Amino acid sequence: MSDQILVSRAGGVRRITLNRPEKLNAMTGEMAQAARSAFEEAAGDSETRVVLLTGAGRAFCAGQDLAESAIRPGRDLGAWLERSYNPLVRAIRGIEKPVLARVNGVAAGAGANLAFACDIVVASESAQFVESFSRIGLLPDSGGTWMLPRLIGNARAVAVSMLGSPITARQAHEWGAIWRVVDGDELDGVCDELARTLAAAPPKALAAIKSATARAWEQNLDAQLDLERELQRALGATADYREGIEAFSEKRAPVFRGE
Repeated sequence: MSDQILVSRAGGVRRITLNRPEKLNAMTGEMAQAARSAFEEAAGDSETRVVLLTGAGRAFCAGQDLAESAIRPGRDLGAWLERSYNPLVRAIRGIEKPVLARVNGVAAGAGANLAFACDIVVASESAQFVESFSRIGLLPDSGGTWMLPRLIGNARAVAVSMLGSPITARQAHEWGAIWRVVDGDELDGVCDELARTLAAAPPKALAAIKSATARAWEQNLDAQLDLERELQRALGATADYREGIEAFSEKRAPVFRGE
């Protein structure tokens, strides 16, 4: 694991930190591959119930480090994406566990789209999201052209992608791109509380919610009703469902074990 990606786990929460604060956590190919490995490890760790993604220092991620030789003009950027960001985005979207993004500052380029790929995004009041690709003759990658229209609508997605204008955290919240905006000094407390709440929730139910919500974009109502039926049938047979009903009847907090 690269020392530019820090990983820790406590109380069911695995924290993945982009760690190039002197470069505003601008990504390199090595970082993208290490971050993907961190998500894959989290997916296979039964003790991990939720993943929190954040950046060290005063930024979340300033996007790709443009000084990296692999992305110089004349290089195959498509092949570069297949080695770096595409596997990372697939790992974030594909993990069954909830992914919480703690956006503590600027999230630009691929950094913005990595945040948008997460399930729940909490940003500090001073954070900004910038689809900066058009400024250097590119289009949004790392899933940006897929996620942005779904999050904020086609008209806004096209405009922010073409103009490259910063989106404030407050604006991103009003548009439905992120879950919550908080004062900077409240960010850690809010994210820690959310992570603990998710870690205590029934894992199979959260995985089903994530899967069903993602598939809703791809199929019609009848197919979605069929999917809900099958997922609910499986969840109804779990020990966690039994525990939830018993805890409700006994007026106590449930203890979900993912069984």
